[in-house]
Amino acid sequence: MLTITPIPALDSNYFWVIRPNPNQPAVYVVDPGDATPVIDYLRSNQLELSAILITHRHRDHTQGIAGLLEYSRVPVYGPDSELIPSITHKLGDGDVLTLGGLAFRIIGVPGHTWEHIAYFCAATNTSPPLLFCGDALFAGGCGRRFDGTAEIMWDSLQKLASLPDDTHIYCAHEYTQANLEFALAAEPDNKLLADRFKQVTQLRAQGQITLPSTILQEKRTNPFLRCQQPGIKIFIESKTRQLPETPAEVFGALRLIKDTWPN
Repeated sequence: MLTITPIPALDSNYFWVIRPNPNQPAVYVVDPGDATPVIDYLRSNQLELSAILITHRHRDHTQGIAGLLEYSRVPVYGPDSELIPSITHKLGDGDVLTLGGLAFRIIGVPGHTWEHIAYFCAATNTSPPLLFCGDALFAGGCGRRFDGTAEIMWDSLQKLASLPDDTHIYCAHEYTQANLEFALAAEPDNKLLADRFKQVTQLRAQGQITLPSTILQEKRTNPFLRCQQPGIKIFIESKTRQLPETPAEVFGALRLIKDTWPN
């Protein structure tokens, strides 16, 4: 049976280790921002690194590539970007990557960075749908918008929101509690959100991970996927004295508020 294991590292990152077959030592690692904890994990569990998957250019997702390639010369899959020269196999929207019997559909999700991609694997007999989305979508939030317009990033998030509701989301950071604090400020009457915040707070108090999330859970509690909701617009108006009209405009305004939250 497929297993997916987080390696906590740096300030808040998770490097995801995908093991398609428990009877085989081959694994794939997603967004390794530091080689040392990955190598330690491989050695302690007698696993063999078979490939590296990259979602975007930021150093906390790529800094470990060089060290891992010194440890084991493997293919590096990722977006077509001159800013990530270590990538050996370039991927773009609509491509399909097959590794260890898993078929990942590549989804272009520009906005956080222009080259950002996500890896989606449809459901199998032993696994729900899987999404490795880097910093495009977080549990309860989304990444900062560094490249492109708000409309571009909104469109990217809509691609992810259209995936099956039971898709398990493996994002790259443990930001859930802080994200939900902001979400509650934006949508204080959302009972599902309030319940989720209580659960997440308990998990973090015990030092436990809050991931994976699901697409359905995000559509119900993540304000950045709920920009059509009247309450979100009211929150923005209370903070900016402006009332955006389109969902993309609402998203852009909400992201700007979050960038300086709390203020």
